[in-house]
Amino acid sequence: MSVMYNKQSKNDRLLKNDQNLAGVETIMAYYHESFTIQSDRRPTFDDVTEKAMEVLKRSGISGGLMVVYSQHTTCAVLIQEQSDDTNYWGTQFILQDLVNGLAAIFPTCVNEGQYLHPGPKHIEIAGRERNEEASWSLNTDAHLRSVMLGRSVIIPVNQGKAELGEFGRIYFADFDQVRARERTVRVSIIG
Repeated sequence: MSVMYNKQSKNDRLLKNDQNLAGVETIMAYYHESFTIQSDRRPTFDDVTEKAMEVLKRSGISGGLMVVYSQHTTCAVLIQEQSDDTNYWGTQFILQDLVNGLAAIFPTCVNEGQYLHPGPKHIEIAGRERNEEASWSLNTDAHLRSVMLGRSVIIPVNQGKAELGEFGRIYFADFDQVRARERTVRVSIIG
């Protein structure tokens, strides 16, 4: 029989499943936590490696997969090495190089009509239903950059340690340049 442990907030549940294909009784655990970060009104990269490792430790899962995920459609999660040099904004050079490369593919949206999205219907609905300012929708570049990089990473967990390699760090990127916002980082571990 498989047992899945699911911890979200302070509610604990046990979910039972059938035997695995080999007929051997197995236990599969699932653990989830989230935390928030604050973005700025420019592309930002938060190194969430240590917080993700703390979640992994609290999970008690020693082997499996860890998923770090963004629910925000203008954000991405990526693994990259730490660059020791930073620009005047504090952005590591390697991450600024990434922004520069993505800007060559998807130029920063500076005025309406630069991209097809957002159209007039989107602006109208966003204002009416979500009380959004029209200028907040000038973030098409951020949406496209997020899609290109992906909103999650999956990291193998072996003997309680995330297999990030010698230099790997987990970064939560927010490419939205129209407003600063609080963002949620989700971490799930399955093992």
